[in-house]
Amino acid sequence: MTPRTSLFTDHYELTMLQASLHSGAAHRRSVFEVFARRLPDGRRYGVVAGTGRLLEGIADFRFKDEELSFLESTRVVNRETLDYLADYRFSGDIWGYAEGEVYFPNSPILIVESTFAEACILETYLLSVLNHDSAIASAASRMTIAANGRPCIEMGSRRTHEESAVAAARAAAVAGFASTSNLAAGLRYGLRTVGTAAHSFTLLHDTEHEAFEAQVASMGPGTSLLVDTYDVETAVRAAVDIAGEQLGAVRLDSGDLIGQAHWVRQLLDELGNVNTRIVVTSDLDEYAIAALAAAPVDSYGVGTSLVTGSGAPTASMVYKLVSRTDDDGRFVSVAKAAKNKQTVGGRKFALRRLDENGVATAELIGVGHPPEGDSNDRPLLEHFVVSGELQPGWTGPAAVERARARHDASIAELPAAARRMHRGEAVIPTVYIED
Repeated sequence: MTPRTSLFTDHYELTMLQASLHSGAAHRRSVFEVFARRLPDGRRYGVVAGTGRLLEGIADFRFKDEELSFLESTRVVNRETLDYLADYRFSGDIWGYAEGEVYFPNSPILIVESTFAEACILETYLLSVLNHDSAIASAASRMTIAANGRPCIEMGSRRTHEESAVAAARAAAVAGFASTSNLAAGLRYGLRTVGTAAHSFTLLHDTEHEAFEAQVASMGPGTSLLVDTYDVETAVRAAVDIAGEQLGAVRLDSGDLIGQAHWVRQLLDELGNVNTRIVVTSDLDEYAIAALAAAPVDSYGVGTSLVTGSGAPTASMVYKLVSRTDDDGRFVSVAKAAKNKQTVGGRKFALRRLDENGVATAELIGVGHPPEGDSNDRPLLEHFVVSGELQPGWTGPAAVERARARHDASIAELPAAARRMHRGEAVIPTVYIED
């Protein structure tokens, strides 16, 4: 049986819970914050993704008989802690950046306020979802920018864990990918799924011509035919001969994609197939997509590079306690002071500063109070969970479309440098506004 989200956690989360119950501090009100100290090397911004999945998972964060029996039999925690977990239900508040929003170093991406006991044991689950999905969305965003309006297809399922593949398809959609090859993602999140045939289908038949005839007969002339199993020119001519002018697309999956795209386009036009599209695949990343910008390519299929974050497979987010109540019930700021891992204590508030043209100039982080803004500055924190109750609109298929719209609007606000592929620092600075 698949465990509930409550066991997608680390052993020490529950031993901290046990020790804090023993000390009496478990019920202190606490504020935890998710943030990334830095962006991946050379990246100009990051993209928040996974929030919808995360909120769904928190709703299922329970300890039932199976989980409790496991924890008892393996002596992970004592009886007092088991009794607490049996009644566990998150009853606090969660704020955060809307899914699809861009973020920068030290942006307060998610803020959790509840008792220490309730918030502490969410740490591993929160970070595993946000780190994975945000890494994928951040890479996908660069790819859709490089594609400059040409559709991108997510097709990396065979390059990652089966559940990670579904999450990656969702995160890619948040950042603008038009479709996915993953059927589970289509079912769960209403994503458009696409796909036709691999090289094995061609190799199954005695001739390439027979394979194409079978595919067109089954799927119609608007299908996409893979034309590089043997000789590309021969395959293109066969595809046009079989499907005629209605041939939907040809797919190129190897070789010099730029050169091939040019002469395949010329050949298709000469044969009268001016409306047949060219789809390219083959280990694409944002740089390869950018290099294909001048080629007559209609869409891009991206796999390995996407599901591995294009060299940055994690967003390196952390979850830190920044404020908690003292014995008198007053909130006090707390912060880690270790060298190279210092944090800024205190409850955070975030504002995107925009100039008179609506272009972002800074990320303002108020410590203990909201930063002051003018009429066109934009508050960034949304209230997702209120006293344990999930607010509507942040989960399910509709949330993916909402996140995609937020991503598009956020990217449009950024300075032009954010849309270039060259390396650099965060495109806008993060500025703390303290008391």
